[in-house]
Amino acid sequence: MNRISWDQYFMSQSHLLALRSTCTRLAVGATIVRDKRIIAGGYNGSIAGGVHCSDEGCYVIDNHCVRTIHAEMNALLQCAKFGVPTEGAEIYVTHFPCLQCCKAIIQSGIKTVYYAVDYKNHPYAIELFEQANVKVEHVEFDNMPNEAKEQEKRAFVTDLIEKLADTMNESEIKRLYNESDKLFS
Repeated sequence: MNRISWDQYFMSQSHLLALRSTCTRLAVGATIVRDKRIIAGGYNGSIAGGVHCSDEGCYVIDNHCVRTIHAEMNALLQCAKFGVPTEGAEIYVTHFPCLQCCKAIIQSGIKTVYYAVDYKNHPYAIELFEQANVKVEHVEFDNMPNEAKEQEKRAFVTDLIEKLADTMNESEIKRLYNESDKLFS
């Protein structure tokens, strides 16, 4: 019997967590691991008990949803909430971490970042990881569940519609969203 590698196992967990995301723009999951044991997991979404983007739409300011807490941050905060040390741990993330998450990862003492998908890889984040001696490794991940693939596609289409919104009237935008919904139902 062939077993999947540890990297595939933990990355699969991150993709599974991403299925809990309430972000309609991009579903992301993160798994923090120490000594081959999962110590925390997170996905991007709203604060506990708060309004979700999947229910109310995104709250976008300067092209960023300010309602969403990133998956990496949620996983780190879970460790802080329950007193779990992250020094020397590893994190598996479905997408390359943003600059703010990069800084939080470094400050938490995590020593290795594994990611499956390049996503707006900020040059300064890469530089900071190098300065802090945090190893960054791309993990090929082909076993993404169909639901996660559908979320990725839906997020891409939604992003395109949002970019077109300034050039179209409300009825045209509504028509595009309806057509999008038909594609993914």
